[in-house]
Amino acid sequence: MKNAKRFIILILLCILSLTAAVGIGSIAIDPGDTLKVIAGKLFHIRFSNPVDDTIASILLKTRIPRALLAFVSGAGLAVSGVMMQSVLQNPLASSFTLGVSSGAALGASFVIVLNITFLGFLTLPVFGLTAGIITVFLSLGVAVKVDKGLHNNSIILTGMAFSMFANAMITILMSVSKENMQRLVFWQMGSFSMRTPRDFWMILPFVLIGTIIAMICSRQMDIMTLGDEQAQTSGVDVQKMKWLLLSLGAVLTGAIVSVAGVIGFVDLFTPHVARRLFGAAHKYVIPASALLGGLFMVICDLLARTVVSPLEIPVGAITAVVGAPFFIYLFLNKRERKVK
Repeated sequence: MKNAKRFIILILLCILSLTAAVGIGSIAIDPGDTLKVIAGKLFHIRFSNPVDDTIASILLKTRIPRALLAFVSGAGLAVSGVMMQSVLQNPLASSFTLGVSSGAALGASFVIVLNITFLGFLTLPVFGLTAGIITVFLSLGVAVKVDKGLHNNSIILTGMAFSMFANAMITILMSVSKENMQRLVFWQMGSFSMRTPRDFWMILPFVLIGTIIAMICSRQMDIMTLGDEQAQTSGVDVQKMKWLLLSLGAVLTGAIVSVAGVIGFVDLFTPHVARRLFGAAHKYVIPASALLGGLFMVICDLLARTVVSPLEIPVGAITAVVGAPFFIYLFLNKRERKVK
């Protein structure tokens, strides 16, 4: 019952944040006008005092798609973080740990520098997603080769090595392609600026399917947090689940990074907040993390485009500024409770 009330409050906060993100900007838009536009678009309802065409266009082409894209991106990154931390039994594990974000960013950087366009608007997402997935499989392949199995420490170390390699390659690309440096730097920090409704529809299936699969595997994830040996004796095929969940997390992160750029800390600390509010059971942690990740990302994106308006700050910078101190607080508080 307590968790149900908390979920209701969390959902209301998400709705409130989305309403604020849609309404606040260079042109303030009344929530009533937003509801009219949505009702007219979805249910073809006509009102006696219709919304101005300019306002309706801003809502449908810019504000609503951007807010929804920010929400699903935050949700997807948070779910990915839950899976990474559960599988690797490491509270500091994230998509960055395995090099997914860096690999996806490297793939996208090659597209930008070489001006590859043969897949049209899908070129950047496809290259970014593919590069992110390849990075994870390389990390897992090296870990298997070294330790004859998927041992957690080996996965983390190889992932960090590939991440540093990818970041070094991006730095080289920046050095040799100075005309694209600003775009590459902006991509490295993440942004939802200039995104279109098709970006939202492109990301949504990945997040929905990934979250559903994670929920289906929630029981196995509960058992795996106890350790590989305990999970094995409980009937969980540990190696198979690690491949599945790590690959799924890579796909989720790669898809989001390939569209919005590199955005950190969402996948790192939102699972910790979810566990503190809803307990350790993954059937609660996964949906709670998704909602918290979406809420956090929408708020950060709103700050990114309004704090120094009309200029826009990369949303990745905002998530780092807000998320890093908060995560340190959570981590130190957790250690203090252990000492006591």
